[in-house]
Amino acid sequence: MNILTKFSIGQYVDGNRSWLRLVDSRLKIISLLIFLITPIWAGPLWRLSLVICLLCITVLSLLPSRIWWRSLVFLLGLSLLVGFLSLIASSDIQSLDSPVRDPNELNLILESQEKWNILEIPSMKIGFITLGPYNLSRKAFELGIKTSTLIFTVIHSVNLMLLTTMQEDLVWALSWFMHPLRKVGLPIDKWLFQLLLALRFIPLVQEELQNILKSVSVRSINLRSLGFKKSINVLLTMFERLFLNIFLRIEQGADSLLSKKNILIKTYRFKTFKKNNYLNFIFNSLSICFIFIAIFLRKQYGAL
Repeated sequence: MNILTKFSIGQYVDGNRSWLRLVDSRLKIISLLIFLITPIWAGPLWRLSLVICLLCITVLSLLPSRIWWRSLVFLLGLSLLVGFLSLIASSDIQSLDSPVRDPNELNLILESQEKWNILEIPSMKIGFITLGPYNLSRKAFELGIKTSTLIFTVIHSVNLMLLTTMQEDLVWALSWFMHPLRKVGLPIDKWLFQLLLALRFIPLVQEELQNILKSVSVRSINLRSLGFKKSINVLLTMFERLFLNIFLRIEQGADSLLSKKNILIKTYRFKTFKKNNYLNFIFNSLSICFIFIAIFLRKQYGAL
């Protein structure tokens, strides 16, 4: 299995079939900040709206489905699993003993029309096993939505931008936003150069993971016959070898950089020049409209 081609996460995929490639990288960064910042102190309705918006953008982006469908399905499954675990862990599991507090303390809450419990399972006895009452509270349900939507929004929005934006173009856009900080004397070029190296290092990590998985599959290791302890030992050895190979790549890259005496870092050279036509103007204008509409809707309907 080729992870680099089937799970293109965090790496640029060349092509010209998507309208997302025509949008200016600076507008992409602003749109990305909307997906990353607006969920803070936002209600479940706004978080679910962001997920639906991301799904619509992905489907309508005209990107080949082989690029994103595997990572999208995996991310959806991971988000639902984390959300379900958060929902179960934070739900109100009542004690089997009699309540210590006086029930009259709840009169103030019961007078309100808001229903706090979404699902309530009474105490039941199945054979010799007694199951206590279980309440699925509204707060637990909201926490499950928040965790699942936050994981999906953060990872998929960043991945969607990296799929359609060259790394050099992204670094140039960040340097454009951080240009006023140069006057203060901050080393913006060095920071952005480190970011560029980190972005280019993502495929190397995926390649090392792929090599580890191939080496295990070639040896045909049967974890069932090894037992629990030996299987855990094999998995820990795999992770250890993975990190050792990654650190070796880092050391090799650092040695290659140190071998050069002078490294001229000029981020303005990273800008990729594109032909300005009416399609670029249309999609950039639509992106600006999307940014203003999203900010307006967040202010009106996104509060807790």
